[in-house]
Amino acid sequence: METTKDKAKPGVAPRAPATPPKFFHLVPNNLGIDYLRWRWWSLAISWAIIVAGMVGFAVKGLNYGIDFTGGTLIQVQVNEAADIGVMRAVLDHANVGPFTLQSLGEGKQQDFLIVLGGFIKAGAGSSTQNLAQKVEADMKAKYPSLTVRRVESVGPKVGQELRQHAVYAILFSLAAILLYIWVRFEWRFSIGAVVATAHDVLLVLTALVITQREVSLTVVAAVLTIAGFSVNDTVVVFDRIRENVRRHLKTAFDQNINDSINQTLSRTVLTAGTVLIVVVVMYIFGGEILNDFAFAMLVGVLVGTYSSIFQAAPVVYMLHQWFPPKVK
Repeated sequence: METTKDKAKPGVAPRAPATPPKFFHLVPNNLGIDYLRWRWWSLAISWAIIVAGMVGFAVKGLNYGIDFTGGTLIQVQVNEAADIGVMRAVLDHANVGPFTLQSLGEGKQQDFLIVLGGFIKAGAGSSTQNLAQKVEADMKAKYPSLTVRRVESVGPKVGQELRQHAVYAILFSLAAILLYIWVRFEWRFSIGAVVATAHDVLLVLTALVITQREVSLTVVAAVLTIAGFSVNDTVVVFDRIRENVRRHLKTAFDQNINDSINQTLSRTVLTAGTVLIVVVVMYIFGGEILNDFAFAMLVGVLVGTYSSIFQAAPVVYMLHQWFPPKVK
């Protein structure tokens, strides 16, 4: 029975059916890019850079901070015009051993970072004096307005132990990733994820060797964060590959991989982009203390996004070709 509500009003056109809202896609989901086509190029270029970085590491080494080498860090503030050359002359005359001096800003209130390579040094009268106190006393004689804002000291034995613990932490994280992916997927995916994560860590270390930025505990924290970020992105791609393999049984494995990467590319770009915005802001406005951490994160986010596509997926594909799974 037709009701009055169902009847169209005279002279009024029938309302068109509602259409679902269209959402903005930064990257279309129907891209047909063949990523595996460049697998040999991507693998060769990436690992050639890593080998060059390892050669640089053997020649130059990393620029370890006092966290790993031991020493004393002193941050001072001067509320008057100060010349960094004069301050270096004062430290040379104070006979405090090897040191580095860095200005952290300009203006009426200037901050300076002094890194000393020791702790206790014999004085002229065969007595010992704390280096931080000696630096403060000698500097105040030249700049009475000088104040010490912070002092950090690490012994050489503690620094060596921290360096070993940092290496163990990175290796343990890679082993945990290997086990997790192996349990969740299969051993081919597990090796692909570990190769990609090791690739990211080694490229960040290569960047640190080239730039000779200071490697501290915060930089190690950045490296471990990068490992987690890289695995998260890789697992998203692997999940889609597994879904497509189960859904499209007659489709070739390489096509399923390419389709999976294309389908998750929008999510990958958006996730990496939002993290990148925060890291860039930290790098520009975070100050000297966060600068090295932000630099490591910046490199890590870029290579982590790249490795999920051009390292992890190609390794899985090649292992699938070389060691095809048994058909049940």
